[in-house]
Amino acid sequence: MEREKSFWIKISFLVSVLLLIVKFYSFYITKSTAILTDALESIVNVVAAAFASYSIYLSSRPRDDNHPYGHGKIEFFSAGVEGTLIMLAGLFIIYQSIYNFFFPNELEHLVEGIVLITLSGFVNGVVGMLLVKKGKQLNSIALGASGKHLLVDTMTSLLLIVGVLVMYLTNLFFLDSVIAILFSLYILYSGYGLVRKSVAGLMDEADPVAVEATVDVINRHRKPNWIDVHNMRVQQYGGDRHIDLHLTLPYYLDLGQVHDEVEELEQILEEDWPGVMEVFVHADPCIPEKCCHYCQITDCPVRKFPMDIKIDWNANNMSKNQKHYHELSS
Repeated sequence: MEREKSFWIKISFLVSVLLLIVKFYSFYITKSTAILTDALESIVNVVAAAFASYSIYLSSRPRDDNHPYGHGKIEFFSAGVEGTLIMLAGLFIIYQSIYNFFFPNELEHLVEGIVLITLSGFVNGVVGMLLVKKGKQLNSIALGASGKHLLVDTMTSLLLIVGVLVMYLTNLFFLDSVIAILFSLYILYSGYGLVRKSVAGLMDEADPVAVEATVDVINRHRKPNWIDVHNMRVQQYGGDRHIDLHLTLPYYLDLGQVHDEVEELEQILEEDWPGVMEVFVHADPCIPEKCCHYCQITDCPVRKFPMDIKIDWNANNMSKNQKHYHELSS
């Protein structure tokens, strides 16, 4: 898996370098600030792909004494660096656009520039879609971030082509700076999105997608002996996922039976995840006076009250640090 991640990020880096040359050549022959925005973003692509390559290498290293949860969080840092670079490029473009609005360049060879930007946009789109797809398959935030960045670059390139065509057909060359500023605002927005995601991961913000996926797996394999699941925490670092939860079991089970139930739940979760999965399950005994009302065991030998409700397990009640009988009282 790590080799495949490394392969695709290297492809991203090589493509970014080639398109960087193409876009700066386009700017050189046209003198268009709008085209310069595309070229500057390609510098970000190159730097980000290089950093993502290193982050994937580092995240693939096994856990050690200093990093008991592995090195997967570096991918969040990589996405943050990429987002910051995108935002800096956007700010520089705004400055350059305002300057050129008052001191405009004479635009030349716009048709040739349009052809080159069209070619680079097409290549970016293909590579971007592949990286997003591989990022999902390989559970790599760095690959996914690089792919989304290239897709953003493709969108801006396509809109840029439209803008340059309008300038070419109307000779309203002041639109060069206007188009560049509009694109730079979009670039700032996309950069902020990556930084926001990076900060959320580094701060261990709850990941709704990972939590819902875990809830779905447990519901599909739900057993009567699993009276409830609560205090569940799901964290994802790169391709590694860590799950902590409390599992309520019948109090009359012996230690060996409790171990078997816990091990079965751990195995179910581990087999459902293609990357590295670490599961910690804390077993709680049931409280007959309170748990019998929703316990699903039909032949329970110590039942004191009839079952009169079935509690649906969802991300909300499984994440709370309390047994589910609190839902009945509330």
